[in-house]
Amino acid sequence: MYPGFLRLILYALFAYIVYTVIRAFQKLGRKSHSPHQAKKNAGKMVKDEVCSTYLPQEDAIKEIREGKEFFFCSKECRQKFLESKK
Repeated sequence: MYPGFLRLILYALFAYIVYTVIRAFQKLGRKSHSPHQAKKNAGKMVKDEVCSTYLPQEDAIKEIREGKEFFFCSKECRQKFLESKK
């Protein structure tokens, strides 16, 4: 009776360790995606000055000209804007 009880305790401990490891890996997977999703959902939308595309401000390329902020979706749009201001 005593060895059977000890074996039951060891199986329960093993099951708990396996459960804890699985949960840890699941949390790691969720944490790697959460900041990215929060970033996409949060923030202010801004308009590209060249192609009129709206995008999150944190993803935009920012240019400050004469004290005013301008936002662009790509380096190409920013370059077109700078060339038109020359």
